[in-house]
Amino acid sequence: MTLTGTKPHPIYLAGRWVESPDRLDVDNPADPSMPAGATYNATEAQYEEAVTAAVAAFRETRALPVYERSRALREISAGIKERREELGRILSMEAGKPLRDALVEVDRSVFTFRLAAEEAERMLGEVIPLDLVAASRGRFGITRRFPVGPVAGISPFNVPLNLAAHKIAPAIAAGCSIVLKPATKDPLTILTVGEIIDSVGLPAGAVSILPMTRELGDRMVSDPRFKLLTFTGSPSVGWRMKERAGKKKVVLELGGNAAVIIDATADIDWAVKRILVGGFSYAGQSCISVQRIYVHESVAEAFREKLLAGVRLLKVGDPLDPTTDLGPMVDEPNAERVRRWVSEAVSMGGTVLAGGTADGAFFQPTVLADVPNNAQVCSNEAFAPLVVLSTFSDFGAAIEQVNDSAFGLQTGVFTNDLGHAWQAFNELEVGGVVMNDISSYRVDHMPYGGVKDSGLGREGLRWSIEDMTELKIMVVAQPQ
Repeated sequence: MTLTGTKPHPIYLAGRWVESPDRLDVDNPADPSMPAGATYNATEAQYEEAVTAAVAAFRETRALPVYERSRALREISAGIKERREELGRILSMEAGKPLRDALVEVDRSVFTFRLAAEEAERMLGEVIPLDLVAASRGRFGITRRFPVGPVAGISPFNVPLNLAAHKIAPAIAAGCSIVLKPATKDPLTILTVGEIIDSVGLPAGAVSILPMTRELGDRMVSDPRFKLLTFTGSPSVGWRMKERAGKKKVVLELGGNAAVIIDATADIDWAVKRILVGGFSYAGQSCISVQRIYVHESVAEAFREKLLAGVRLLKVGDPLDPTTDLGPMVDEPNAERVRRWVSEAVSMGGTVLAGGTADGAFFQPTVLADVPNNAQVCSNEAFAPLVVLSTFSDFGAAIEQVNDSAFGLQTGVFTNDLGHAWQAFNELEVGGVVMNDISSYRVDHMPYGGVKDSGLGREGLRWSIEDMTELKIMVVAQPQ
């Protein structure tokens, strides 16, 4: 099947490739004159067929032996690896992600599916002694995890392949069926992976990949036939979904205004090198992208000079050029939003040290300073190639500044002071503290998620599988 050209890519409905009357054109953020391709939005009837098939398929997927689940996942992983260059190019075109970053995402998805196979083989129960009181003499318990049921998955535009993989792979590993709604801005990469999934022999209905309208997506959120909703996206949307989800389990991986702390003892060169990645990769469009930087006053001037020198070397341009560091933002309206936020920061007393301008969907890498905490660029999620510099004299005060936020996803702490490292780990109100690296560090087998407005639950294959299963105990009594 081909993605680009005039013929839209069909959608994957319960083991069949189908079309619909609702064509979905997929833009190329870097060049609107050259679309990335096209596919279809599912109709209401197609949605209903997919959910009905997922419910029926669950009777088979829950009974699949571990070796079958593991085999399917390993074959999907191998298939993605085999088509690496093709998938990387599609991803780059439809998401505007620089090609080298797109290829890294493809490689991560290879790992995600392979790790899911391994975790499927590690779903262990335990034997629990129950004779802790005299009345339970001669009794013990055996625990085992069972798949929760059909899963509704909704994945975002910024990591359209690997974050979709973080829905599909654990569902297969757990023995659940899944209907995935990919982001409408860039569904073509995961639909192409659907061709690989289709080839591994899972029961029909085990996986459906259906782009759909917001209205149908809302219906999926509230549909009681799904037993778990897993959503990655914006906080405002995610928490509204939870309100409508009914009795199903809900996992939310949402956004933030992630911070890093540069302590007096930090390796400044290393911190700058990593922040140039963490603040500007994929035009800052990551929920853990470095946004707020708190620098100890004793090293602030040296850090600022080195950071600005590095920013000036970043190359903005064609995502398909392997030397490009920053491609476009997802669309022009988002670039315009960030320009307005920068203007607001300046009007409130902030200073633009670099960037601050937009050219279509391209936004220059931007460094701000002296911005009050209530400005949008500090208090909300910028989701842009933008960082804000602030200074501190007391490490505890820096922690308080990081915590003065509605969000709490991850924080990077650059320090060689062991006491400060433990203090940060104990006191930062976030889901993850990354020592001597950036807030945007994530490897796919670690528990990942946030607190406060940043989410509910954890992803990472082992933890996703736990959410997609229910723990059951069998009590065994020995007649006396």
